[in-house]
Amino acid sequence: MNALDRRAAFAQIAAVGAFAIPAIANADGAVSVATVARAKAVYGNRIAALKSAVEAGDFSAIVAEKSAFVLFNSGAYPAIKDKADKAAAIEATNKIFAAVKAKDKAALKAAYDSYVKANGVKAFASTNGGQSYSSDFDYRRGTPAA
Repeated sequence: MNALDRRAAFAQIAAVGAFAIPAIANADGAVSVATVARAKAVYGNRIAALKSAVEAGDFSAIVAEKSAFVLFNSGAYPAIKDKADKAAAIEATNKIFAAVKAKDKAALKAAYDSYVKANGVKAFASTNGGQSYSSDFDYRRGTPAA
C-alpha cells in the first residue's frame, strides 16, 4: 500500500512539474517602458553619433556600429504589437547597409536621415545630475551623458 501511495505522490509531482515548465519557457524577459527607453537612449545615441561619419561618407564607421542598429531595432520594438514598426526599422537598416555595400554616399545619407526621422533617434541631452545620475543602475552610466 505504501508503494501505491508513493507512486501516486510522484505522479502528482511530475504532473505539476510538467505544467510549470512551459510557463518558464514562455517568459518574455524584461520588457517594460524602462527597458525600451534604455534601448532607445543607449543605442539611439550611438546611431545619432554617426551623423558626421554619414556626411563624410565614412563607410567603415557605419559598419563598426552595425550592432547599434540591430540592438536599437530589437530593444526599441520588443513587443508583438510593435512588429510592423520593427519590420520597418529593419528594412531601413538594410537600406543603410545596402548603401554602405554599394559605397553610395548620397543613398547612405538619404537612408540614414530617413531611419533617424522614422525612429525618433536622438543624441543624449546633457545632464546636470539628478536622481540616480551616474549610479550603477542609471542607463547613462558609461555614456557621454554621464
